[in-house]
Amino acid sequence: MSSAPPELTALVITASDRSAAGERPDASGELVASRLVELGFEVERSVVPDDRGRIERALIEGAASHRLVITTGGTGLTPRDVTPQATAAVLDYEVPGLGEAMRAEGRRHTPMASLSRSLAGVRGRTLIVNLPGSPNGALESFDAISGALLHAIETLAGPYDHAGWVEEPDADMTERVESEGRAHP
Repeated sequence: MSSAPPELTALVITASDRSAAGERPDASGELVASRLVELGFEVERSVVPDDRGRIERALIEGAASHRLVITTGGTGLTPRDVTPQATAAVLDYEVPGLGEAMRAEGRRHTPMASLSRSLAGVRGRTLIVNLPGSPNGALESFDAISGALLHAIETLAGPYDHAGWVEEPDADMTERVESEGRAHP
């Protein structure tokens, strides 16, 4: 474990029937956890079977106590690959650019990356990201988004102001608002 401040906590959940049964080591979870420690995260890990209800519960519990929850596994096309469905069920909203970035990077290495259904989104103030289960796919996907993770977590922590950023009102919008007698936006 790293000596990161509590706000930089992460949970890595591996969704794998075989790893959950002790039949296969959790290589992808271990590799992703190591990368997170390098970034300064305090990391916990868990392994659950490819069961939608179990994955949903693990995500909900993880989001209650971690700033970042990353899953590995269950993003393919088989009937047991249910991690994206479980994730979508617990998200408040999606962050599609992260999934797009992971697939784009993956396609540089294999055309099969287009088959990944990796998903990312937010529950409360926690970022949740699905990575593929293969060790190479998990690391390639993680590396594709690692540069944005800290900013996403800082943004979700609040206070939700983009200091120094001021949007100029659209001229047409200002005209419409004034003609309707409402206050300037």
